Amino acid sequence: MISRRKALYPVSASLGQYLYHFGRYSEIPLVYDDLLRFNGSVPYEDPSGKETLWLTVMYPQEAMRELRPRLTRIYAELKIGGDTTHHEHLIVDRIDFGEFGNSRPFRIRITNQYNDNSDYYYVKNADASRIYGLELEHILSPNRINYLARGNTLIEEHIAGLPGDVFADDYLAKPDVNRVRIAKEFVKFNERCFIRLLGDMRSVNYVVDVTPDFEEVQYRVRPIDFDQQSYERRGKIYMAYHFDSNKDVTRLSFREMNRKTIAQYAEEERTQMARRAQAEKNRLQALLNIMAREQLAPPEHVIQLREDLGRIHGTKEFESCITMGELTDAHIKFMLGSRQFSYARRVREAN
Repeated sequence: MISRRKALYPVSASLGQYLYHFGRYSEIPLVYDDLLRFNGSVPYEDPSGKETLWLTVMYPQEAMRELRPRLTRIYAELKIGGDTTHHEHLIVDRIDFGEFGNSRPFRIRITNQYNDNSDYYYVKNADASRIYGLELEHILSPNRINYLARGNTLIEEHIAGLPGDVFADDYLAKPDVNRVRIAKEFVKFNERCFIRLLGDMRSVNYVVDVTPDFEEVQYRVRPIDFDQQSYERRGKIYMAYHFDSNKDVTRLSFREMNRKTIAQYAEEERTQMARRAQAEKNRLQALLNIMAREQLAPPEHVIQLREDLGRIHGTKEFESCITMGELTDAHIKFMLGSRQFSYARRVREAN
């Protein structure tokens, strides 16, 4: 089972230097602790009137007067590199707080007073696991990730898309959806997560980006929660299709495609990831070198996971790994460098 709340791992000096070198560090205001000082809250309801896990929070007038310019400055830094001449017309429209998860996020709604257009970003408690997850997503996936960090404050851009559970409940059964393309994308998503050891991809932890194309609709599944990067001890946790909340899309995948086709799409994704890794090899290796030296999970998690991965792949490749970072490095290189292992064997051994 997923650990309900994992330990928060601080950002080390080495990781901080990496963030500075690659433009992730910024002199943003340290607002996370100040945001915790709200004095009231009400449950947030989505546009359909359904209650969510978020709370809309309120602050004393003096506290809000201090927070407002700092929060709009963070948005300007995230979007336009801090040019203050272009954010005077922006206002903080709403602040939501999520008590769930490890990062206990705040969701900031910023509205343009000229056209009433709103955008969101997130303020989170900085955690090394999450930052490694964001970086690996940026380097190895087809998705670009925009975030900034300083001290205990982590700022993340909103990732747009339909929440996975909403997509499964409201869209998957529609007659006009392209089920084959959905199945193909879910296979690729599952492969990406497993290769870089991103766990806990339940349907609430990813979104589906739906893009009309010139003939058909394209789908892209994107993770939005990176807290479980290289943390859990069981190999199954890193395979999205094992979660009950994904059973409908998993069944659809096996119904719409045979195992040979599924293996083909998994191989396509590995090939693309290998090319991305080659294009960013210096950055990727710098990240993995730092990650390998850090404690990101209890030792017993590392021991069980390396045994699970060895059994799944039928190899002793991971026996010398003593940290989650070393295991992540070895797993990425094994899966992106090897074309000899059997996809069917991996599925069989993981079940």
